[in-house]
Amino acid sequence: MGEVRFGEFVGVRREGGVAELVLDRPGAMNAVSSGMALAIAGACEALAGDRSVRVVVVTSTHPRAFCAGADLKERNSFSDADLLRQRPVSRGAYGGVLALPMPTIAAVHGFALGGGFELALSCDLIVADPTAVVGLPEVSVGVIPGGGGTQLLPRRVGAARAAELIFTARRVAAAEAVGIGLVDLLVDEGQDRDEALALAGRIAANSPVGLRAAKRALRVGRGLDLAAGLEVEDAAWRTVAFSGDRAEGVAAFNEKRAPQWPGE
Repeated sequence: MGEVRFGEFVGVRREGGVAELVLDRPGAMNAVSSGMALAIAGACEALAGDRSVRVVVVTSTHPRAFCAGADLKERNSFSDADLLRQRPVSRGAYGGVLALPMPTIAAVHGFALGGGFELALSCDLIVADPTAVVGLPEVSVGVIPGGGGTQLLPRRVGAARAAELIFTARRVAAAEAVGIGLVDLLVDEGQDRDEALALAGRIAANSPVGLRAAKRALRVGRGLDLAAGLEVEDAAWRTVAFSGDRAEGVAAFNEKRAPQWPGE
């Protein structure tokens, strides 16, 4: 399994239809610097344009952290003008993960705080091990979540729960996190990456066209009233109903064989 590097701190590994976006800044617990943000955005742009990628898993090489959040040491050196210039760079990283058109899974262990948790929230599913500690502590340092946290967290856990977590800035251990929906699957210690990749493999066995259309319907329809949501679903259905994947899926079912998805 080869690896393509995006700058110094991000790599992409491929195994069939599953791509692994690797956070690899071990000297800083994967804290997101400007350089790392640009690398994440670049990796996401490449993945989004690759039709052979069916699922993306975001992982970490650090043994004690998924991602500790924004690089506050870098931020401490910024003037107000620097911070304003850096804002689109930061948004590009989180927006890049959020905009990936295929299903995405975060494999979380250790600290996933602030921007680190926002990277996970930008994924469709979060797999965590018992060492995971998650939270959005930004108000404790005089800012607010700026990588999508104020919008993504309430969509996961509801407005009141999100308000409590953001206003208190508290850290949440894995056992509570899975109980309140901050993470989706709790696995044995040290198994977050392997289990996330295994889950990705099961997802990747399905139609690439269907997966992307289903994700689009889920994302676009969220928050709409039922009638509007059903129109979103119908539009997504029409993108797959006349596809090669649909024809192959029906043929494979009737011929009692595994489908060979054309991906179009």
